[in-house]
Amino acid sequence: MTEHQEDKVKDAFEQKTWNEIKTSDSWGIFRVMSEFVQGYDTLARIGPCVTLFGSARTPETHPEYALARAIAFDLTRKGYGIITGGGPGIMEAGNRGAQEGGGVSVGLNIELPFEQGSNPYVDPDKNLQFDYFFVRKVMFVKYSQGFVVMPGGFGTLDELFEALTLIQTNKIGKFPIILVGRAYWSGLVDWFKTVLLERHANISPEDLHLFHLADTPAEVCAIVDEFYGRYLLKPNF
Repeated sequence: MTEHQEDKVKDAFEQKTWNEIKTSDSWGIFRVMSEFVQGYDTLARIGPCVTLFGSARTPETHPEYALARAIAFDLTRKGYGIITGGGPGIMEAGNRGAQEGGGVSVGLNIELPFEQGSNPYVDPDKNLQFDYFFVRKVMFVKYSQGFVVMPGGFGTLDELFEALTLIQTNKIGKFPIILVGRAYWSGLVDWFKTVLLERHANISPEDLHLFHLADTPAEVCAIVDEFYGRYLLKPNF
């Protein structure tokens, strides 16, 4: 545990008076409200967008960076904007591809002690900063017409499972969730089938149809187009 982490633990267990607790919590509510208001006001005007998730640690020289950039470029050429977490790695690649494709490029940044920092390819008027993960996650879900999930770590998995859970429980309408990189995701998908479904019956067979697998930009675009074509919707709906 780092010194910063130890300080946060000590602060969490420090004895506080009731007035201190009440004051801190009350002001916290206003901070949360301000992030929701800022997010809603900005994102309500961006038009249809697809969110691209993936690791902040992926370097520019990695093939997955190039793939994310190409996917974002192709989606913007079809009329979709791109939303990312606004940071480096795969997020940077997504925003970069969006700008190269002449599309909307949105970044939903989060304050973190490491990794995160705004990339230069986010449209300046669409570069939002968040302190609260849960507010940021609401924005991703509310203003996305699809999730493209590139290889990533805990944060990427968190966003993936959040979306799968909300769709599975009918809290939001279904939209395309595309896992890019069959070789990367195949182990997790096999675990879904053999452990969650067959061994423990913790999910239903139809839950395996909540997501798609793809390897190329063409496959990703085809899945998004097919989904919205079924409902006679176009990117500018």
